Amino acid sequence: MTRIAIAGAAGRMGRTLVELTRGTAGVALSGAFERRDAPQLGLDAGVLAGGEALGVKIGAGIESLADDFDVLIDFTAPAATLAHLEYCRAKGKRMVIGTTGLTGEQQTLEAAGRDIAIVYAPNMSVGVNLCFKLLEIAARVLGDEVDIEIIEAHHRHKVDAPSGTALRMGRIVAETLGRDLDEVALYGRHGQTGARDRRTIGFETIRAGEIVGDHTVLFADAGERIEITHRAAHRGTFAGGALRAARWLMQHPHGLFDMQDVLGLR
Repeated sequence: MTRIAIAGAAGRMGRTLVELTRGTAGVALSGAFERRDAPQLGLDAGVLAGGEALGVKIGAGIESLADDFDVLIDFTAPAATLAHLEYCRAKGKRMVIGTTGLTGEQQTLEAAGRDIAIVYAPNMSVGVNLCFKLLEIAARVLGDEVDIEIIEAHHRHKVDAPSGTALRMGRIVAETLGRDLDEVALYGRHGQTGARDRRTIGFETIRAGEIVGDHTVLFADAGERIEITHRAAHRGTFAGGALRAARWLMQHPHGLFDMQDVLGLR
C-alpha cells in the first residue's frame, strides 16, 4: 500500500485527489496539509472533500506530515512546490509534481532527482500524454509544410498563461522540427501583424467560466488541416494520473521522470 500525502488539500485539485484516494486500489491517504493560515486547518480531509471522514486532519504546512507518507502529490504553486521539494529531499520521500508555472527549475528538479524519485508533468492526464506522442508523430510527418497554432482554454481562476500543457505541446513540436520554442513562439496577435511567419508557433489563451482544460494543436496546410485535441471533463482525469504515477514511483529509489515514463511511451 502506497501512503499518499497531499499538498494544498483544501483546494479544488487537492479535494479531488483526497476523494479519489478513497476508491483507488493500492493507495491510502496518510497525510494532508494546507498553508499555515488556511481556515480549513484541523478539518477531516475526507469530509472537506465531500465524503465520509478518513481520519486524516488538514495539517499546517508540510512539517505536519512528519514521516508518515511514501509519496507527496503537489499541485500547488511554484514557490510552495520548491519548498516542499527540499523537505522531501531531506526526508528521502518521493514526489509527484503537477504544479504549473514552474520556469527555469529543470536543474533544481534534476539535482533533487539524484536523491529521490520524482514524476514531474504539467499535465497528469493519460489522454494528454498520449496526445504528446501523437504531436511528435504529426510534426515529424508534416514537417515544415504546415502552419502550427496551439489553442488552450481553462477556468477563470487559472493564474498562468499559456498553460504548462500548451507550452509542453509547443516544445514537443518545436524540438521535433529542430526549432527553439523561445525563438519561434508567438503569444497572441493584435493590430496589423502582417503575413504569418511560417516558422512561428502561435499560442492563443482563453480564460472563462469553469473550463477544466481544453487543448488543440492545429496543423494547417493550404488544402487540409489536422487538429489534435484533448478536452478534460473533470479534475479526476488529472488526479487519476497522479495516483497512477505515485504507485509507479515506488519501483524507483531516485530519478526525474514524467508521465511518458509512467505510461511506457518512451
